[in-house]
Amino acid sequence: MKFVTFKADGQTRIGAFDGATVTELTSLPAGVNDLRGLLAAVAPADLAKVEAKGKTWDLADVELLPVIPNPNKIICVGVNYRSHREETGQDPNLKPTIFTRFADTQIAHGAVVTHPSATDSFDYEGELAVIIGRDAKNISAADAWSVVAGFAPYNDLTARDWQKHSTQWIPGKNFPETGAFGPAMVTLDEIADVPSVELTTRVNGDVRQNATLAEMIFDIPALIEYITGFTPLAPGDVIVSGTPGGVGKFMTPPTYLKAGDVVEIELSGVGLLVNTIG
Repeated sequence: MKFVTFKADGQTRIGAFDGATVTELTSLPAGVNDLRGLLAAVAPADLAKVEAKGKTWDLADVELLPVIPNPNKIICVGVNYRSHREETGQDPNLKPTIFTRFADTQIAHGAVVTHPSATDSFDYEGELAVIIGRDAKNISAADAWSVVAGFAPYNDLTARDWQKHSTQWIPGKNFPETGAFGPAMVTLDEIADVPSVELTTRVNGDVRQNATLAEMIFDIPALIEYITGFTPLAPGDVIVSGTPGGVGKFMTPPTYLKAGDVVEIELSGVGLLVNTIG
């Protein structure tokens, strides 16, 4: 099942998404009106049983919001694909490289990305977002899938110069309206083989990144084990799991995003995220 958080008729709602229409979920627990709330109320294994029998809207008639508009934590992973490590020239890491993105930087599928005026080296990073479905602390890799609610595409758009002001990447990762997240969360029961999920990034139709999740250095269970070893995660928290090689910075010559560019992040079986650079 694919879940979206959206606005229609002036209200924030949760719906089931089929690519063309959104159908509102019915029989929700009291007070639940976004996906983070639903994940707190319904166990990951039961998400596929949630009924969507409410009103149906055409996609053009609703406003999609980021899949999780208000996550408590967004934990991002750097240099987590072999191809990206090779293009950066970095030595192998013994542990994941971790940084954070702020929730108020996020935008939805179809929204216009704000190109920061403070940079001329604005770059894409196509990634898989892992959405947490239950409280998670000190979770072993063997048990990691039990805390995952689903997946979604993510574009961790980055101001490369600000990223390199110091050894800490946070400034380059947190300009307003630069974290594209959507269109929907797909539940794990719809993914037959996680390592074979293919991630493709296109800019104006040109393929820039292409890899499978099998090419991750630290796979999803390893990331969950490491992250929950130092910070507890809650339903609706997000792990943005890294980008493969092919970013604009390492093209010859470096090729950065400009106004009017259309960036697509596609994950096979998960979804297609499309945003235009403003």
